[in-house]
Amino acid sequence: MTERLYYTDSYLTDFEARVTERGDDGRRIYLDRTAFYPTSGGQPHDMGLLGEAKVLDVVDEGERIAHLLSQPLPADRVAGRVDWERRFDHMQQHTGQHLLSAVLADLYRFATVSVHFGQETSTLDLDVAEVTPGQLAEAEMRANAIATENRPVTVGFEDAALAANLRKPSDRQGPLRVVTIADLDRSACGGTHVRATGEIGAILIRRTERVRKSARLEFVCGRRAIRAARADSDLLSRIAGSFSAAPADLPALIDAQRAALKEAASTRRELDSRLDALRARELYADAAPGADGVRRIIVRDESAVERLRFLGQAVASLSQVVFIGAARTPPGLVVTTSDDSGRDAAAWLRTVLERVGGRGGGNARLAQGTVPADTLDAALDMLTE
Repeated sequence: MTERLYYTDSYLTDFEARVTERGDDGRRIYLDRTAFYPTSGGQPHDMGLLGEAKVLDVVDEGERIAHLLSQPLPADRVAGRVDWERRFDHMQQHTGQHLLSAVLADLYRFATVSVHFGQETSTLDLDVAEVTPGQLAEAEMRANAIATENRPVTVGFEDAALAANLRKPSDRQGPLRVVTIADLDRSACGGTHVRATGEIGAILIRRTERVRKSARLEFVCGRRAIRAARADSDLLSRIAGSFSAAPADLPALIDAQRAALKEAASTRRELDSRLDALRARELYADAAPGADGVRRIIVRDESAVERLRFLGQAVASLSQVVFIGAARTPPGLVVTTSDDSGRDAAAWLRTVLERVGGRGGGNARLAQGTVPADTLDAALDMLTE
């Protein structure tokens, strides 16, 4: 059994221990006691040193804890040192999550169903489908107000059968580790935590999304919140600078530009449609009818298939005509036929696509498909035979 020193002192970073067992390669070590927190409850593991070896991973195996090292550790007794920067960051995030979850439960009866602490951001999932912007703002403000009150955060051990007023009931038996934020929250938890809410620092909710039937909140605390706020401010300043505007003027400016772009896109579509109609009539006039009275218009175009489709539709609106277009980037074909042409565009193109290993579909009047680049010319020749 491994004595878990972090259970009673999250601030302990230096300790000595006895090696009780080694893995076959000497890089998996078991100790009689450890301050290294293993990945558990959504919180990542600690890192640091055991002797001269780097601790790469810490694994909870129930009664004991495995330490995965960068190199074998020959000594029977070893000094350990936990990476304090990483540990304290995790303490801030985890205690901040307790505080935020408690506030959401207290204000709106939203229960936290799961949590995850990532390298850059953390998330908590709530038992509701949606949280409104107003609720987020109020919860964030309340959580930060409690943080500044510097309420004590204490850790105790209670009999699971007797532990009362827990935010989330526990199904554990025997001794239960309970983390308490004064006058706010009692939670069964094995993680590492700060001594008072003031050490959490700022609490910043970054965004929300719906995941299945839950609302997922992404948040950061402490130094992560400061870094995130600085990055957001720098990004906003750069964007504002590119527009030669003040940050506060960006929403109105972006709305105006969006409206202008929408109008310009509409105008361009109308002009493209007119241009396609003019070009279709020119191509039609230049194409002599075949023996069957049907004109065949072939366009080898470097532009996208989409542009050829619009041109082909304009051509097919005329009488007794078929249109065949080829695009190279990406390689594709478009076939359109007028109602009186006597040709089925989809059936016609399907035959060629099957022969060259292409894919596509459509209907009697319009069909398109993609082909391997080295077969485009051959496919076009088949269509124009």
